[in-house]
Amino acid sequence: MNEFVESLPLEHLPLSSEFWVYQVFAIIFASLVVAYLGKLVLDRLEARAEQTRSVWDDALVISARRPLWVLIWSMGLLWAAQITAAQMDEDLASVLDRLQDVLLIVLLCWFLMRMAQRVEDRLVDPRYREKPMDQTTVSAMGKLLRISVFITAGLVILQTLGYSVSGVLAFGGIGGIAVGFAAKDLLANFFGGLMVYLDRPFSVGEWVRSPDKDIEGTVEHIGWRLTRIRTFDKRPIYVPNAIFTSVVLQNPSRMSHRRIYEHIGMRYDDIAQMEPVVKAVREMLKAHPDIAQDQTQMVYFDRCAASSVDFFVYCFTSPVWAEFHRVKEDVLLKILAIVDEHGAQVAFPTSTLHVPDGLALRNPAPRDRPEYASERSGAEITRHEGSHA
Repeated sequence: MNEFVESLPLEHLPLSSEFWVYQVFAIIFASLVVAYLGKLVLDRLEARAEQTRSVWDDALVISARRPLWVLIWSMGLLWAAQITAAQMDEDLASVLDRLQDVLLIVLLCWFLMRMAQRVEDRLVDPRYREKPMDQTTVSAMGKLLRISVFITAGLVILQTLGYSVSGVLAFGGIGGIAVGFAAKDLLANFFGGLMVYLDRPFSVGEWVRSPDKDIEGTVEHIGWRLTRIRTFDKRPIYVPNAIFTSVVLQNPSRMSHRRIYEHIGMRYDDIAQMEPVVKAVREMLKAHPDIAQDQTQMVYFDRCAASSVDFFVYCFTSPVWAEFHRVKEDVLLKILAIVDEHGAQVAFPTSTLHVPDGLALRNPAPRDRPEYASERSGAEITRHEGSHA
């Protein structure tokens, strides 16, 4: 019996013409099972990875989740399609083979770009690193890595599809010259952004100010073409990166200290109290816990102004904006208290009028004396009556 079955042609076997249909269903079912098992494995790995503070393990698992799911289903469907195409058209089978290669390259590129993004986020996260890296540097490295992966994947896909990569590179060199002339402003912004990444005059989250341009605020994002700055009234400013190569830029966020520099004016009548007041203010600054003792401190009688005698206070305190104003307020209140303790007063603009001692009023004219008041009144009444008549 077995010899008889083996001697029959394949097309005479029972259900032989429908065997490929069972293969397709088996492949789809296997893809479903493998996708489910892959999900279970990745869930276990992700749960264990979250228990550690390593940058790489959970980034690897999270980045691989979606590409792996697409890989399993796409490979299963392509395999089933190849079996179906073999029964219909051989040319379609060869197209599916190339499509499979391209899909593998695309999925690998997708995984690497997701991996780069996850690692970039974790390198600046204090939950994963005791000393987070500078966000500007990490962002620049991540963008360069993603661009490299994208370009490499594109060249490999072209090579897989049968195009000459050397010809594409030669065409890209010639076309790059033309594009460079046509988009010089875009390239200027690109290289301006590159200089920002290399020189790092500011980073995301820092306060910047340009005296040459009306630019002041907090840096929110540094792109390859634009930098987004949020002003203190919460308006966004989009600055082309080429501007940063030609303007003077201040970065108050990197100040080591903030300066207190004030003039205090006393009355000329209190000039005798100037020396003890200045001495007391110096001692107060030396004992103040929020004044930087390793920085310059000066309190000196400075000038004789129009209506006051002035001394100035020069010292340094915390670079934090709110803390600086708190300390400055405390210093000024203590200075005013010292002035009051010494019986002096803070001056304000005044004017003094000197009157000669021999000045006397002139006697009033006869017509201005009181006894002529009734006559003037009668005459005025007569004139008024005559005018009405």
